[in-house]
Amino acid sequence: MTIKFQKVSDDAIIPHYAHQGDAGMDIFSAEEIIVKPGERKNIRTGVKMEMPEGYVGLVWDKSGLALKNGIKTMAGVIDSGYRGEIGIVLANLSDQDYKVEKGQKIAQMLIQKVERA
Repeated sequence: MTIKFQKVSDDAIIPHYAHQGDAGMDIFSAEEIIVKPGERKNIRTGVKMEMPEGYVGLVWDKSGLALKNGIKTMAGVIDSGYRGEIGIVLANLSDQDYKVEKGQKIAQMLIQKVERA
């Protein structure tokens, strides 16, 4: 399967698999931002994508961020008809500020076939 990606920011990083056999593609931040305790922020990726019809991109946590920093992803469905910039909603469940760095891995995306009832 081929998925088309487009950078909407020059320094954006196209999502990609870090290792052969990985289930999820790493997704990267295109901005530096602070997420305060109890806060939710939409983190820009600087990337648009064209998901093939009949498939969906499901956004999941990076386990290290969740375990070490209490950072949780939210609102993680990228439908085949969506053509805007991918934004990753991060929630800070910890009691400390969390600094997202530009170019940092912030989530992972699994591509799955969709069955309609």
